[in-house]
Amino acid sequence: MKRTLIISLLLAGFAAVSSAETNMSCCAVLPSRFGTSAPSTDLDGMIKIPGGEFTMGGTGQYVRPDELPLHRVRLDTFWIKRTPVTNAEFKEFVDATGYVTTAEKKPELEEIMKTLPPGTPPPPDDVLVPASMVFTPPGRPVTLDNPLVWWQWKKGANWKQPKGPGSSIQNIMDHPVVHVSWYDARAYAEWKGMRLPTEAQWEYAARGGHEKRPFIWGDQPVTEGKSRINIWEGSFPNRNTRKDGYYGTSPVTAFPPNDYGLYDMAGNVWEWVNDWYHVDAYSMSAGNDVTVNPYGPSGSYDPAEPNMPKRVTRGGSFLCNDSYCSGYRPSARMKTSPDTSLSHTGFRVVWNPPESAVE
Repeated sequence: MKRTLIISLLLAGFAAVSSAETNMSCCAVLPSRFGTSAPSTDLDGMIKIPGGEFTMGGTGQYVRPDELPLHRVRLDTFWIKRTPVTNAEFKEFVDATGYVTTAEKKPELEEIMKTLPPGTPPPPDDVLVPASMVFTPPGRPVTLDNPLVWWQWKKGANWKQPKGPGSSIQNIMDHPVVHVSWYDARAYAEWKGMRLPTEAQWEYAARGGHEKRPFIWGDQPVTEGKSRINIWEGSFPNRNTRKDGYYGTSPVTAFPPNDYGLYDMAGNVWEWVNDWYHVDAYSMSAGNDVTVNPYGPSGSYDPAEPNMPKRVTRGGSFLCNDSYCSGYRPSARMKTSPDTSLSHTGFRVVWNPPESAVE
């Protein structure tokens, strides 16, 4: 493989992924790359989630260490978007504000080098271009220890051109917007007079009022019965049987909602949340009988890449497969640098009533 920006940014990354994890993080060590006025808050398309308590964290055979320990959380009432933000909705934002996404900007070398260990060589100038990470399946079975085999840093890829130059969103306006960084998602939320959900809000909403179920629909494995969500079915990452009807993203209401009426809380695209990722975030809360309206740790720490701050994504995507990450579980936590954009990552927004204690 030719030396590229992606390899330069990951020199210290993949070797640090723990071999003890039975399910890998499909965004574990992906590469990093580097205000508008808000209209009146409109709750159209939002679902009211009643306040209450739940047990946060993972159960079942695929649970990973950063989903533990289980701990009790109490949340105030909030409103959350019924679906991920779509291409049509994001286009409305861009048309109204002139916003330019992270993927449409040239990465700043100085910012990239800050996140890498001392002595890491800089990437070559000819790849410091507006670009994003595009899923590019290999033509053969491969080992699952190097995501660079199926991710390509593609010049010109962005939310309007999800597969790179020549591609378009014209026929997928009802699909979730992708190739958006955490900063892009936050900018959209602020424009709507809203915010990104906390991890706790996201998981509480995903569970649909049910405690400790491994999946949003119950206990039945995803491979049994009819297709419930948009994930990778077949041999990841080279062969997708498309049993669920889709190879990539799907319309945001293509599959049944959960018991709160929320669509795509499992599969289709990963969704940015507000929280910093910290591997021990749940241990920090475990000493409390009940943690009230948690908004996450004050900073980020990922032992695999200790120099790179990361935010959390939730929900899994069309690339999730049990041979790799099983990220479609409601407790699954993934972590990505906030300036990273990928072809399987989007977001949804929440609104907290003024009296809410969530920061």
